[in-house]
Amino acid sequence: MSVNYAAGLSDYEHKGKCGLPERYDPPDVLAEKVSQLVDMVCESQYLVVHTGAGISTSAGIPDFRGPKGVWTLEQKGETPHFDTTFESACPSPTHMALVELERLGVVRYLISQNVDGLHVRSGFPRDKLSELHGNMFVEQCDKCGKQYVRDTVVPTMALRPTGGQCTQVKARGRCRGKLHDTILDWEDSLPERDLSLADEHSRQADLALVMGSSLQIVPSGNLPLLTKRRGGKLVIVNLQPSKHDKHADLRIYGYVDEVMSMLLNQLGLDIPAYSGPQPVLESPVRQRVTLKPLKNERITYALQNGDVQDRKDGLLENGEPSVNCTQKVEVEEKAETTVSSSEIKVVPDRVQVSVDRDTKAAVSVGCGASKPSCSSCNVQEKPKEEVNGQEILPTEVTEQDVIQNSTSQQTDTFVATKRLKLDSS
Repeated sequence: MSVNYAAGLSDYEHKGKCGLPERYDPPDVLAEKVSQLVDMVCESQYLVVHTGAGISTSAGIPDFRGPKGVWTLEQKGETPHFDTTFESACPSPTHMALVELERLGVVRYLISQNVDGLHVRSGFPRDKLSELHGNMFVEQCDKCGKQYVRDTVVPTMALRPTGGQCTQVKARGRCRGKLHDTILDWEDSLPERDLSLADEHSRQADLALVMGSSLQIVPSGNLPLLTKRRGGKLVIVNLQPSKHDKHADLRIYGYVDEVMSMLLNQLGLDIPAYSGPQPVLESPVRQRVTLKPLKNERITYALQNGDVQDRKDGLLENGEPSVNCTQKVEVEEKAETTVSSSEIKVVPDRVQVSVDRDTKAAVSVGCGASKPSCSSCNVQEKPKEEVNGQEILPTEVTEQDVIQNSTSQQTDTFVATKRLKLDSS
């Protein structure tokens, strides 16, 4: 299916401010801001990430209001052209960086407005993800609510029947409910469970990191303000202005892929390679790895415009700085502190166990296209695993999933609406 899913939505008069000019922080300013972000991430104990269409543009999926966004071109009377499909699009470095940070227990929850399915296909656990506007690869039973993750996009949009039938087995036989897509149209109600969890985690967060969103769509665009209201901090990474810039503790104008690459390098972490769709239904219990950036080394980055830029490097309490193929480490001076042998033994084992457990939990459903669109991904097709008749089923909702006495039940001006619409205020 074409990545221009917006063409399948109903006509809607108010689509927000489109085509606003993009702003870029100078290299030295960007370096300083990323260093501040590193410190904030290291200090945070409950990091919640909010993502928008801007994190998928490098994967070939267009945004909506950017200079070449679908609705921006529409207002100009131009027709957008696309070189990829949802099935062949590969997760961006930002998607994969979030997978790594979740594995280390740093990212506690992820809230996304995107329907491209790249978070799920990248391996980010579904039980720590709210996809507020739906997922192009997911069908849901209208009778029992069971969801099915497919390896190709579903044939319908706007919560319409897909023609499939639920095969969930119950005491009295199969459910046989009708399946429908999960993609919201304008004014549709957001999925109650996803919104409730997003609300609850936003309130618990001490740091909200927004990437690739102008926060113009509510109620998802107002969720980061819940963190601020509870005394937490807000960081926004986006090239265009966002709705809540004035509330941000740190505002970064830069490419999200570059910012996340710099962030992980200063933490001494590698962005994992994408090896094909790997939906993970449930993550193991995480013990957060303590991150400690060391600023005694520099890394030289080759930016997209060809300029060379120095950055401080960091590492975990127990390791050496990681170096990717596009980076060169220049040692300014030796670290003033050393890591004891007892410290070295603790974190790697814990991280390795976490990764191993993830591997066992992952279920590969293959790729819907013969080849991925990005040449940097060496995708090897993995054998499919059958789960209840080839359907991949999410974990059951338990009482722990949604806190019964959640403060989200209270009236809140920030997220009072539960329908997908533009914030015209």
